[in-house]
Amino acid sequence: NEQTRKEKTEAVETLHAEIDQLEASLSKLAEDLTELAKAVAELDAAMSEATTLRQEEKATNEQTIADAAAAQTAVAQALTVLKEFYAKAGDATAFVQQQPAGPEIFDAPYTGMQSENGGVIGMLEVIESDFSR
Repeated sequence: NEQTRKEKTEAVETLHAEIDQLEASLSKLAEDLTELAKAVAELDAAMSEATTLRQEEKATNEQTIADAAAAQTAVAQALTVLKEFYAKAGDATAFVQQQPAGPEIFDAPYTGMQSENGGVIGMLEVIESDFSR
């Protein structure tokens, strides 16, 4: 009888120890769950913020691309106007009037400073090629 009581007491103590161990494990898992839930919430917030930032940058980039396309068109039009002007300037010099003997400065038609370092047209062509990239 005493032997059975000792066995049962030991079994009860073993079961109480196992219950205490499982309760401690349960408590630890609950803490881990809380920490992980907090980490997931922080990651969701960071991802939301990053997505918003990317959308804003995308909108800015699309506006920049649209501006560059408009600028490319404007530069192409400016090049056309300047080339037409210089083509016509070769035929008729401005301020040349009917004089018996014109000054030496007007002995050749004015075609602008096109050949010096590319001139305005050269710069505009470089700008146009930059926009096309």
